[in-house]
Amino acid sequence: MERSSGDARLCEGDGCGRRLTGTGQRRRLCRPCLDTLTGLLGTLPALYRGCGSALEVGAAAGLREKTSGGPLPGLALNTAAVEARAEILAVLASWSGLVAQQRRLPAPRRDVALLARFLLDHVDWLAAHPAAGELTAEIARVARSARRTAHREPVRRIVVGPCAAPGCGGELTAAIRPGHGTRVRCDADPAHAWDGPQWTGLRREMEPAAPERWLTAADISRLWRTPSGTVYRLASEQKWRRVTRAGRTYYAESDVHACFARRAEKGDRPRI
Repeated sequence: MERSSGDARLCEGDGCGRRLTGTGQRRRLCRPCLDTLTGLLGTLPALYRGCGSALEVGAAAGLREKTSGGPLPGLALNTAAVEARAEILAVLASWSGLVAQQRRLPAPRRDVALLARFLLDHVDWLAAHPAAGELTAEIARVARSARRTAHREPVRRIVVGPCAAPGCGGELTAAIRPGHGTRVRCDADPAHAWDGPQWTGLRREMEPAAPERWLTAADISRLWRTPSGTVYRLASEQKWRRVTRAGRTYYAESDVHACFARRAEKGDRPRI
């Protein structure tokens, strides 16, 4: 809706309200808001790709957010990245459809880069449209959401179970942060904490008769903060037991733990 202050028209950009001046009197957006809109439209394809990278990080974790439900870990899904990408595509497609309909033009196919380029080609027309204010607000919102998702360092939290410390009634949670390894902490006593490699021994301490657990190469890489290439090399050299399910290879946790324990005793620590 057009805003005015006396005889002067005001910018309808998201939260703006500046007085419109200059020759572009048909526009409903001031020059700073138009520049911001143009810049955001230009960055949305990169943010879409960034959210895609966040999805790949979640998949590489190879860990389910719970420890029950079977011996094999599942893929962790970064739902925020999925939603951010879907929203970018939906918003760009919606506004492109409006332009195409009202300007009697063929709409681009549902590709983020093509849709953003299409809107940029018609940004001056959009700046004069009665819905210009809604456009700036919506584009700014999806860009903020995507930026938070694309640049956020994902942390996976997994409930391990009751604390292994004698007499403690707390519960253990593993926090897995890319580039920082895994840390298991007790919610009752902060002194009860273990790093990733020690975590694999906790389960046997808490459940001595528990069945073998199987880990993917990605799990092992993150737990021991070791490059994946080293994991595959050690698996071959040390002849870790393995199983293959649905095309993925899993290694016996006890073999992995014993191997890295021996390396630690020799001072041959995994590279970080």
